[in-house]
Amino acid sequence: MSHSLSEEPAMSCCGTEGTCSTTQAPEAGSAALTTVYEVQGMTCGHCKEAVTKAVTALDGVTGVEVDVATGRVTVGSTYALDDAAVRGAVDDAGYELVGRA
Repeated sequence: MSHSLSEEPAMSCCGTEGTCSTTQAPEAGSAALTTVYEVQGMTCGHCKEAVTKAVTALDGVTGVEVDVATGRVTVGSTYALDDAAVRGAVDDAGYELVGRA
């Protein structure tokens, strides 16, 4: 494959933190946000899947990690999420968002 001088170099999708994204890299000085919530009522893998699916569906969410043992739900997002929206998603899944951890 030949490359002309006018082509821009390929941009890597992998971040220095070991993350990978297929979207354009954020502008310098901007970063993804991480918020940790405390959720009650989760006891098993099904609970983990239900909360993950519900929170992942929210606009701006880039990743969700659920730790059933501690009740912590770590949410990555492109901007600050509305806590009421997160609470609604968790409640609709059948669990109780206590607040930010």
